[in-house]
Amino acid sequence: MTLANYLIASGLLFAIGLLGVLVRRNLIIMFMCLEMMLSAGNLTLVAFSRFNGEAGLPNMHAQTLVFFIITVAAAEVAVGLAIIVALFRARQTVHINDIQVLKG
Repeated sequence: MTLANYLIASGLLFAIGLLGVLVRRNLIIMFMCLEMMLSAGNLTLVAFSRFNGEAGLPNMHAQTLVFFIITVAAAEVAVGLAIIVALFRARQTVHINDIQVLKG
């Protein structure tokens, strides 16, 4: 496996996530696609860390950054799902077109 293989996989994951966010109108699907985009970024960081290491060892700075990104993503999931559940309880739907929160 080369660096290019990892970058292609990461690019495909990011493109699928971006397409899902732009095309789908369901909040939960959009949320999962955003998480997929974060995972693609993490894969890129780990791949560069692995292939740009010194003396056969990976560069741990990028992997430390990935750890913090995963931690922030976990907090984002908790807050995001809480907001989605609150919107569903209030409006009985999770479709973007049906939710008009700012209108009275």
